[in-house]
Amino acid sequence: MLRPMFRRMLCGTTLLVACCGLSSTARAGERFDGQFYHGEGDAEYLKLLDIARRMYRPDPEFQNIGMFYTPAWNGLVEGPTWGAWWIQNSYGPTYCALPFLEEPLVTFLQNSQDLWFDQMGDGKTPRPFGKFHFVPPDGCLCDAASPGWFVAKQGDGRVDIHDWGMEFTAAGLLMQAEALLVSRDAAALKHYLPKLERCANFIETRRDPKNNLFLAGPAGNLLAPSYAGWKGPDGTYQKAYLAGLSITYIAALDRLIELEKLADAAEKVKLYDQRRRLAREGLPQLTTADGYFIKSLDPDGTKHGVCAAKQHGYFESVCNHDAICFRVVDDVQAEKIYAKIASLPGLRPHDLIITNYPGLDDMYEPPTSWLWKFGTWVNGGHWSTCEARMIMAYYRLGKYDDARRSMKKMLSYARSFRMDNPLVEFGNAVYQPKEPINCCYDNWGVPAAMIRGLFEYLYRADGLTILPHIPPGITRLEQDFPIRFGSKRLYLAAVGQGPITAVLVNDRPWQKWGERWLFLPYDQTPNEAVIQVVLGHAHPQPFVQRFVASNNGWRRPA
Repeated sequence: MLRPMFRRMLCGTTLLVACCGLSSTARAGERFDGQFYHGEGDAEYLKLLDIARRMYRPDPEFQNIGMFYTPAWNGLVEGPTWGAWWIQNSYGPTYCALPFLEEPLVTFLQNSQDLWFDQMGDGKTPRPFGKFHFVPPDGCLCDAASPGWFVAKQGDGRVDIHDWGMEFTAAGLLMQAEALLVSRDAAALKHYLPKLERCANFIETRRDPKNNLFLAGPAGNLLAPSYAGWKGPDGTYQKAYLAGLSITYIAALDRLIELEKLADAAEKVKLYDQRRRLAREGLPQLTTADGYFIKSLDPDGTKHGVCAAKQHGYFESVCNHDAICFRVVDDVQAEKIYAKIASLPGLRPHDLIITNYPGLDDMYEPPTSWLWKFGTWVNGGHWSTCEARMIMAYYRLGKYDDARRSMKKMLSYARSFRMDNPLVEFGNAVYQPKEPINCCYDNWGVPAAMIRGLFEYLYRADGLTILPHIPPGITRLEQDFPIRFGSKRLYLAAVGQGPITAVLVNDRPWQKWGERWLFLPYDQTPNEAVIQVVLGHAHPQPFVQRFVASNNGWRRPA
């Protein structure tokens, strides 16, 4: 999280997916030819996608991902006014960008995440932070880290009462596990898997066996310190059952289990599968009658985040859009959660999701000062790391115009070099207006989600599932850059909509598909392949890749 205390501290595979069926809203006469996307139909949407990908390479018009490089650890930094690497801020952009990141960005990102894993808690080593002398428990990750600096608790607010980084740990576990599933690097798996297991074991120390929920104290959530835990009868803030911790941990276990399969660790697969099953059994206690999740449950039964209740009657966005994004909930519940979001215009007053609506009445600080008031920071402010996961939810549910509005709003900041986070005034103004420009890694979550959401990419031990989510106005789409799948590289294109009716791999029939998905077993996917997926009544379309591999990256073919 971007926060006042931390200002200026350190300052070849080819794949084609062709999908068909013309929507009544399609504008078939429009053609778009960009640098990374080409297609027909909704040219505005195609242009937004092209700009999204341009922001991940040097570009003459937009700030780009290379601006976050720092030689201090040969990696990425949060931004010019934030000299460290945060878990909660990087969560959305990193998860969404991992499929299409190429070297040296893959190495830069890993070097940044190593700041967390190389200094993670072991129960013995002190990690000082200002006047505090933390000794984080074994497996505990952090709020933020830089070389020789590891903040094992949320670093802003009343740090003295804060819990360890509980949901930070779950999110860090998820990101690193996803990176390993994408790369399928055996040496990296051997190195990181024991660390990830320690993270999971740390979270398990907070499981209540009576209800299979997880206890977290103040600021133990991901978007801390918006969560104060349980204000007990004696006036102190104690642990409560945090919905976000259950949801993020389940999503992390989904990926950890796949890594254990890759490692042929059958007993650990069984162990983590049981832990995941039990964690899922606890979720109904955190679910309202309308199908959305509350924020937390006090040990005395008090619920926080039941919309319109007399006490704590707000809607908590983060745990809910994350449950959709990471498929912790099924399609039916996902639709119910979205319906609740759509029923509350105050959650998206400027086309970007805010953290909660209406204002929080259960923080440990009163919402009277500028930082803590509704609409500024963790109480109703906007975080683009969260917007990335919201966009993934939009794509999953076919809410493409919501994603379009989100990207267009972000471009209003990008065009003036004001990519700041958090965004105050409910997402309508920058946090640091006195800086000559603003540049924060969080914001790159929006373009990354625009890209990943199109095909979603579910990485598993045995292969990759592709789920096309093509906006109805687009009648044909070509994605001219590679998607990583272990050592393989995949190019994708799409034409139209409708159920899948045929799949060809290198012009030969492919049998592993259903109406909404295509599965690529790793050991059966050719290193060089053109995969055509025909939807509806369409016919396969020619697709010539615009970029080819070279030793120095990617170049246009001669």
